[in-house]
Amino acid sequence: MQQADTLKPVILNAAELPERTHAELRALFDVLDLPKDSATASTFLAEHGHRVRGIALRKTKIDAAFLDALPALEIISSYSAGLDNLDVQAAKTRGIRIENTSHILAEDVANAAVGLALAVTRDFINADVFVRSGEWPARGQYPLGRSISRMKIGIVGLGTIGSAIAHRLQAFGSTLAYFGPSRKPVDLPYYDDIVRLARDCDMLILTCPLSPATHHLVDAAVLDALGPRGFVVNIARGPVVDEPALIAALAENRIAGAALDVFEHEPLVPEALIRDRRVVLTPHIGSATDETRRSMAENVVDTLAQHFGIEGPRSKAEQSERAGVAVESIG
Repeated sequence: MQQADTLKPVILNAAELPERTHAELRALFDVLDLPKDSATASTFLAEHGHRVRGIALRKTKIDAAFLDALPALEIISSYSAGLDNLDVQAAKTRGIRIENTSHILAEDVANAAVGLALAVTRDFINADVFVRSGEWPARGQYPLGRSISRMKIGIVGLGTIGSAIAHRLQAFGSTLAYFGPSRKPVDLPYYDDIVRLARDCDMLILTCPLSPATHHLVDAAVLDALGPRGFVVNIARGPVVDEPALIAALAENRIAGAALDVFEHEPLVPEALIRDRRVVLTPHIGSATDETRRSMAENVVDTLAQHFGIEGPRSKAEQSERAGVAVESIG
């Protein structure tokens, strides 16, 4: 346990987190809150950055110049799974430890992905309106949907979340394949060409991180390969999809539909997508359950405490059990 006469490690709070989490951080660390104004933040870092040994991160942009202002930095603990706001390579070059929450949110994000896949293929959103508007008695049977159990589904990015999605879709009876930068030790067909994967599939589910290599990865060529009976589900990051290309493909009936939890310029969503009945839209809620968001916030504190050898608010057994459940359930 940390001794009372020992100076607390200095942590930079660069995240909007629940008040309970802020209170836990303040109890364990000497917390410096990063100013929201960029100019003020630069002055703040120039004055205090040399003291910072850890960062609690969420959406704040951290580039190489930001890291240069923190010469003593040892660890970044991110509330999010995605690290597209962080210059990961610069951090790795410095030997800075990076922790995120993909192992915690994988289950609920995978559930959301399957829910979106069902919603877009079975047209559940419009079917709900059909009942509520009183159309059922007059119009009779609702148009038939499509079965994901009879589809070949391509997972773009078979990491922690992608693996959790694959586990669920196997239970539905879907035929699966995946695309990524390298082959994984799994018994699924691997494609090193996303266009070829799209050509062979009825649906693409996007779970890859956003990076220069994946920006607009799903472009017009991929959508054309997917074809007029194909669907796109995106629970990764909005810019993984070339949004204008997607809108054009929908307008020209070159794909069957899309289900999107993320968008290129959140929270702004193009009117063309909002108006299209073949598109299911949710406001970036893939991990948005009470249980998962609480665990994500706790993980920010726990990883910092563990790194600095401090006894945190949760026991090691509790932390191990939470991480173990997340890993085992997607194995």
